[in-house]
Amino acid sequence: MDAGERSALIRSASPAPLGGGALPYVQRLHVVALFRARAPCSCFSTVTSVLPSPAEIRDAAQRIAASTVRTALRRSDLLSEFAGGEVWLKLECEQRTGSFKIRGATNALVCLTDAQRAAGVVTASAGNHGLGLATAAAALGVHATVFVPRSSPAVKREKIAATGAVIDATAEHYDAAELLARTYAAGHGAAFISPCTGRTLLTGQGTVALEIVEALPSVATIVAGVGGGGLVGGMGGLLRGDALRVRLIGAQSERTNAMALGLASGHPTDIPDLPTLADGLAGLVDAEMLAQGVAALDGIAVVPESAIASAIAMLWIEEGLKVEGAGAVGVAALLAGRLEAEPFPLVIVVSGGNIDAAVHARVLSGEDKGE
Repeated sequence: MDAGERSALIRSASPAPLGGGALPYVQRLHVVALFRARAPCSCFSTVTSVLPSPAEIRDAAQRIAASTVRTALRRSDLLSEFAGGEVWLKLECEQRTGSFKIRGATNALVCLTDAQRAAGVVTASAGNHGLGLATAAAALGVHATVFVPRSSPAVKREKIAATGAVIDATAEHYDAAELLARTYAAGHGAAFISPCTGRTLLTGQGTVALEIVEALPSVATIVAGVGGGGLVGGMGGLLRGDALRVRLIGAQSERTNAMALGLASGHPTDIPDLPTLADGLAGLVDAEMLAQGVAALDGIAVVPESAIASAIAMLWIEEGLKVEGAGAVGVAALLAGRLEAEPFPLVIVVSGGNIDAAVHARVLSGEDKGE
């Protein structure tokens, strides 16, 4: 890519007015005050209590070390030049199964009792959590059943099936898949492992932040994609306990902005099921998820689908990384000017790497511009 093409790629993700009630940016103090003023339930009275402790996260890191990869933290020369400060990429797209999800899934499974593991586990997933849980379950000899929406990427469904897990892809969208999964788990006496909530799950996800802080002690800002808040909830537990100076910023698309809308309103939020490149971030935000977001996040950036398409292309062309939309939202937020107020060094968590080949090709060719 020459200088002119690179410039065009960056310009294509420049800021544009946000619609559909999206919240471009929210500062932490404003969010917490807003939540406490409007909260309809008691789950926000002690917002940090929903997060795991740094000690729990360090224990989880030891527990899952043999089953996960300590992924690279790599400086991006292009993004650093573009942003005017140090920008680093935490490459969870190179994690086993292609995303951070195997961290929490492994920890959750290991922490079950022998009897619970013998009864099998059930989950709902847009794809990556299901793959992480199915992989971890196979390694532990645990039967897994995974419910995904029929729109979930074929690459994710195929990888889940390859682990030996039972997969059900009959649900119209993610929220319907979760309802089916919870009903099935209750009827079969199996443990339901949520993709977004549960202390052992969050504790495993928090190991991402632990690795970042250990590799780059000077980090000032961490940016991560947000769906139901499992990743930021886990990372927030580490940061709120051990690294209060580090800002944690969520990123999501205009079509997966349930957390942003929930933060703005102070209420659990459902959103329409819309086509999106960031399918891994789709779905509603319930009270527990919202509490995680309040406790963990310093702000949230919402980006248009077109910025995600540009980020997917940039990560492949400039960084050699094949990344799905949910994994590219943090880079999209930077390219779209949504992170201009954040201090450096800035780390963006890039997760996951499971994008259908046909979708990736359409984005790179410009056929799919996220419009």
